[in-house]
Amino acid sequence: MRAFIILCCLVVAVFAADKYNSKYDNFDVDTLITNDRLLKAYVNCFLDKGRCTPEGSDFKKTLPEAVETICSKCTEKQKLNIRKVIKAIQQKHPKQWEELVKKNDPSGKHRADFDKFIQGS
Repeated sequence: MRAFIILCCLVVAVFAADKYNSKYDNFDVDTLITNDRLLKAYVNCFLDKGRCTPEGSDFKKTLPEAVETICSKCTEKQKLNIRKVIKAIQQKHPKQWEELVKKNDPSGKHRADFDKFIQGS
């Protein structure tokens, strides 16, 4: 019985490791996307053109993998938040969005699939 419990704990740990930390699931995305100065600061952080907040640094580290895997490790809340932020960047700062795409997917290999993800399909 003890071995079964240990095995169950290991399985839970493995599945939990397959998702990004939920630490930022409640990040205030609405404030970010409605405050253009703040949004621009995050974009500049992601492009290595400005200082990063601790959150921005964490997001920046995760961004290339999230693009490559089409956010497969994201929680549902993270997927929703990412879609909101990216749509805001695409609408308000299209040139910087293209720079972000080139930086995080230089070959364009993941572009079509990631665009579908952003549109929610």
